Amino acid sequence: MIASKTSQLDDNQRIVITGVGLTAPNGDDLAQFRSGLLAGKSGVVPYEIRYFGKTIAGVCNYDALRYQKRKELRRGTRAGSIGIYAASEAVKDSGLDLANFDRSTIGVYIGVTEHGNVETESEIYLISGYNYDTSVWSHHHNPRTVANNPAGEIALTLEITGPHYTLGAACAAGNVGLIQAAQMLRLGECDLALAGGVSESIHTFGIFAGFASQGALATHEDPTKASRPFDLNRTGIVVAEGGCIYTVERLADAKARGAKIYGELVGYAINTDATDFVLPNPERQAQCVQKALARAGLNPEDIDIVSTHATGTSNGDTLECEALRNVFRQSDRTYFNNTKSYIGHCMGAAGALELAGNLPSFRDGVVHPSINVDDLDPTCELPNLGLGTPREIGKVRRILNNSFGMLGINSVVIIEDVGAQGH
Repeated sequence: MIASKTSQLDDNQRIVITGVGLTAPNGDDLAQFRSGLLAGKSGVVPYEIRYFGKTIAGVCNYDALRYQKRKELRRGTRAGSIGIYAASEAVKDSGLDLANFDRSTIGVYIGVTEHGNVETESEIYLISGYNYDTSVWSHHHNPRTVANNPAGEIALTLEITGPHYTLGAACAAGNVGLIQAAQMLRLGECDLALAGGVSESIHTFGIFAGFASQGALATHEDPTKASRPFDLNRTGIVVAEGGCIYTVERLADAKARGAKIYGELVGYAINTDATDFVLPNPERQAQCVQKALARAGLNPEDIDIVSTHATGTSNGDTLECEALRNVFRQSDRTYFNNTKSYIGHCMGAAGALELAGNLPSFRDGVVHPSINVDDLDPTCELPNLGLGTPREIGKVRRILNNSFGMLGINSVVIIEDVGAQGH
């Protein structure tokens, strides 16, 4: 078996995931989320939002008061609340005791697609009832809408005094948060990172209206079947909220405290299409995947599962599949799946959530399928594309996670089972 390049690195340069915290439309922790994926459980429901009206969305149902008081929820944002919940759950899952940890050495790196639209729309709606008198504008508006908000709310609540920032990377942001964490750990800028992505997108009518004007908003008489990447009759994106944050550490530190390890980040890449505002470029996507493989020192056939980005748009799914066929055409042992078919598109959280849903494959050897594919679009055919039912494939060593976004940003991460290298 080929070894990834990171196996040759010092343990202080090897980066591992030791905790997972999440909320998704079909689960509020990893076990529940994974169970939903294996059972084909959708989290898409009927939804209604001001001005836009009735639609569908992926809605989270986590306990927002588990880590915050009502006053704090009123002061903060939905994205911040999701981030606080996911980060707190990740720390709990990791077994770390922050009371005995130097919090000035913790970094918070959170990816988002957008932030501030919810608060701005709500405040404008509020003052419209007062003849647009700005004296009733909330004094919380500025801290709610500053670009660093979700990461800042997490740092404030968890009393973290190390670096924090929010990374705007469109729908590639979940992967980007994880990549940033790895880079900062390797540079010695932090000793522990909380990293991933969050999304509050369903609370802004502008996103629904924007996708509708593009002809890219999914519709279906059965909400649970509306998100259908790869299906010939797919109609577009199902907007969803959610969040997934990881505790990320150096392998040496994780070993020293006897931490459980979900996987090691052995490869990653970020690049840009530079060709269109929204239409993907399959050549650049393929190059991003190839760059991540090269960084890891791996070949396509060394990847067991590819988690696709596919959103359910006609061009987006087809072009990604074209890119993947070009990279994996010689591999007959790589399996492909999709998670948006269950929960919709969680925007900035999508990449982090979709990776999390696949991590248990290292332990159970099962690939969760894509659902809602009743009639596979021939342009989306991939070898070993999992459809409908889970597939037992035996030992899973590596997962490659695609996550792409508007304005042509592409991100890819490769996670390896540390046990695959005998550790």
